[in-house]
Amino acid sequence: MCKPISWVEYDGNNYWLTNADLQSKEGKELINFIGNKEDLQGHGAIKKYFGLLDKAGVKEHEINDFVNPTGLPSGLIADIKKGKLSDIFLLSDKESYNLLSVLLSVTGKNEFEKIKQSAEAEYQKIEQPAEAEYQKIEQPAEAEYQKIKQSAWAEYQKIEQPAWAEYQKIEQSAEAEYHKIEQQADAEYQKIEQPAWAEYQKIEQPADAEYQKIEQPAWAEYQKIKQSAEAEYQKIINFNFWDIFSKYPSKYWK
Repeated sequence: MCKPISWVEYDGNNYWLTNADLQSKEGKELINFIGNKEDLQGHGAIKKYFGLLDKAGVKEHEINDFVNPTGLPSGLIADIKKGKLSDIFLLSDKESYNLLSVLLSVTGKNEFEKIKQSAEAEYQKIEQPAEAEYQKIEQPAEAEYQKIKQSAWAEYQKIEQPAWAEYQKIEQSAEAEYHKIEQQADAEYQKIEQPAWAEYQKIEQPADAEYQKIEQPAWAEYQKIKQSAEAEYQKIINFNFWDIFSKYPSKYWK
């Protein structure tokens, strides 16, 4: 994916996508084709929309310098300040904000921080109780799983460790005839260890399955609430930013 502020140049003209472009029939087809909204910031999306994919001599431009974005077409800057790219920029995305912030006045930056903090508070209000509810379900399930697993592991270790010690004793004392004796000792170790491991697995796997049965629906529910809260956060921060900043460009933009 390209940097958030991207445009292409062809035959002396600059091209970038705006909200109006995305709301057109061709724009809706582009959104369906691209799938990921973030990729609408890329050169490929711009070239596809304007029919430039197969054109020779198309120059791709993007902003890599957050501090001094020189080279931005004046028309693109004007469209940004008027909010005409509000459906393309995701203000909760740090990279997008960093790029836009270089165009903001001090007043604009302060106003954005106020909007961001308000949106984050709203997000936390929804997300934190959801996480607490998930933890309330997951932690006892995890504790029960660990109790069974550790007990089974201790039983396995009780069998495996003496077998390993015996193997080491034989292997170390038989340096001269290492290969002949080592293979016999390893076979003896495997004979003891493998049933012990199988027994451990027999106990641990149902315990893990039971844990997953409890944890997965709780995690799914938490994710559902969290994603809804994130979407609401994105909606609040984007709407308020572009609503305020496009109405009063002289106050909030440089």
